[in-house]
Amino acid sequence: MRQDHLISASHLSREDIEAVLDRAADIDADPAAFRQRHAGKVLGLCFFEPSTRTRMSFDSAMKRLGGQTVDMGPVESSSVKKGETLADTVRVVEGYADALVLRHPSEGAATMASEFVDVPLVNAGDGAGQHPSQTLLDLYTIRENAGLDDLTIGIMGDLKYGRTVHSLAEALTNFDASQHFISPESLRLPRNVRYDLHASGAQVREHTELDEVLPELDVLYVTRIQRERFPDENEYRKVAGQYQIDSETLEAASDDLTIMHPLPRVDEISPDIDDTDHATYFEQAHNGIPVRMALLDILLSQDDD
Repeated sequence: MRQDHLISASHLSREDIEAVLDRAADIDADPAAFRQRHAGKVLGLCFFEPSTRTRMSFDSAMKRLGGQTVDMGPVESSSVKKGETLADTVRVVEGYADALVLRHPSEGAATMASEFVDVPLVNAGDGAGQHPSQTLLDLYTIRENAGLDDLTIGIMGDLKYGRTVHSLAEALTNFDASQHFISPESLRLPRNVRYDLHASGAQVREHTELDEVLPELDVLYVTRIQRERFPDENEYRKVAGQYQIDSETLEAASDDLTIMHPLPRVDEISPDIDDTDHATYFEQAHNGIPVRMALLDILLSQDDD
């Protein structure tokens, strides 16, 4: 990769992405070969927001590489409650670890934190900004199921606050992918994201209804309407539950449609889809292990060079 940190999907070239995905495929094929790759190394986990999949998969990935993790723990029991700044927190944890993973509710927090540390830092989500390691496992899942070129993908739900959406859309500009965005008007892609996509030459179409485009799709990426991101509860209630899919919805879909979701889900995808050939969201979550192993292996190996 071209940098020591992973802050934004916009920093990833096609070559960078394929390097991580190819390494992940190698790990998937022979995990035992990577078991002691980073014995003695320590990964610092700094999560200022709740997380299940991202925190646990980074923890598991580092341990499967032979390393260990140190966890800042809940914000409520950390020095943050005493008024410690983010800059001071990451500088302190840097002294305990060979790389850091940071999740923070403020957009831009990872960029700022990276300026204060010399070890690799991975952005594990900064508010409504970016989530690039999620994007890498999303791309890995897409590549395994539908390929990354000559691809038609629909991205549906909370496109305004959805950091997984912003990262994935930017990364897909490296490939021959036609992107369709389905959302209520109030949750459209932010203007700056739309501008960046158009500037990259992306094929972008926006819709308010899934049925306008469903038959064309190779992949449907569904996202949760994120209650915690809304500044106004009444605004959330206006759109909650507005975009849901079930087996009846999919009658118009291609037999080969791949359905993804970064999880957790609420009611966007009916459980009756879980056992169909369309559903890949649990596979997608499991792919967090080989992909994050690959990412850490590359970043930590650079540090050794």
